[in-house]
Amino acid sequence: MAGKTVHHNNKDLPVLKVIMVGTGGVGKSALTLQFLYDEFIEDYEPTKADVYRKPANVDGEVVMVDILDTAGQEDYAAIRDNYFRSGEGFLCVFSILEIESFQATHEFREQILRVKGDDVKIPFLLVGNKADLDDKRVVPKSEAQRLADSWGVPYIETSAKTRVNVDTIFYTLMKDIYKKKMAEAATSNGPKAKKSKKKRKSKCLLF
Repeated sequence: MAGKTVHHNNKDLPVLKVIMVGTGGVGKSALTLQFLYDEFIEDYEPTKADVYRKPANVDGEVVMVDILDTAGQEDYAAIRDNYFRSGEGFLCVFSILEIESFQATHEFREQILRVKGDDVKIPFLLVGNKADLDDKRVVPKSEAQRLADSWGVPYIETSAKTRVNVDTIFYTLMKDIYKKKMAEAATSNGPKAKKSKKKRKSKCLLF
């Protein structure tokens, strides 16, 4: 049958929650839309936060990725904290053409750690966007790399326009989230959990 698509039961797929953070105009929406739809939209101005969802393949497993584009909602502290609390991984985007957007990444990182209870192992990538305009760069690559190193996170430069490294940032982050999820699941269902189940069983047998 022509055009038949095989659908997974999406309810059963693990959901990976990605949050895009960064000041306005750095290209968060352009990166998101390029990743999802393979198209570059230069002047996309979302007025509210948008959630996008699509299946993806991570380490051979089909997962559902939820991408929240915060779209300038960062100005409202309570809303921002809710977003950060719900996120499992963060793409912190700045423009290599704007020093202010780079400096703002410090604040985003601090806010995320505060909301997440200083979990420094939180999946997080520092992303320098607009790499296609390298001749107009004001943020040196070495400086951004140094900052990422001090946080212990990867630094990747992207271009939403030419699609350079767009898939890389999403899949790198998704792999980190997935790995963390699996590790946490193993801990909660691991030998310790089994042991306590056995103990409960043996107690039952005594009666």
